[in-house]
Amino acid sequence: MATDVDIYVGKRLRRRRRLLGLTQQDLAGQVGVRFQQIQKYECGANRITASRLFSLGTALNVNINYFFEGLAPDGKQAPANDQADRLSGDILSQKETLELVRAYYRLSERPRRRLLDLAKALEVDPADAVAS
Repeated sequence: MATDVDIYVGKRLRRRRRLLGLTQQDLAGQVGVRFQQIQKYECGANRITASRLFSLGTALNVNINYFFEGLAPDGKQAPANDQADRLSGDILSQKETLELVRAYYRLSERPRRRLLDLAKALEVDPADAVAS
């Protein structure tokens, strides 16, 4: 039976895999399981052992702590602390977001910095929004 923690870890696994543009088959091949097993991990149907979590973290280029970030001590998702956490939980799973992130990281450092500065400059200041 899936617990809240299993489901949370599975969602983090799916988010990172998709962010890197990997299919379930790609990831499965890297860690030595079938893609069906990745499916079960991602939906929380199967629990992930410590050694498998380590392998998944290595394949996804993250520390295993990544899978638990944002999880409260009681095993529930921690309340949102900043603007990024308030966004939809699956925003990083959206195709448009993934395409944007991939394109961003294909840029060299200087254009990336300039694009980030531009995006920040375009943000609406809450004080300006009230004045409108």
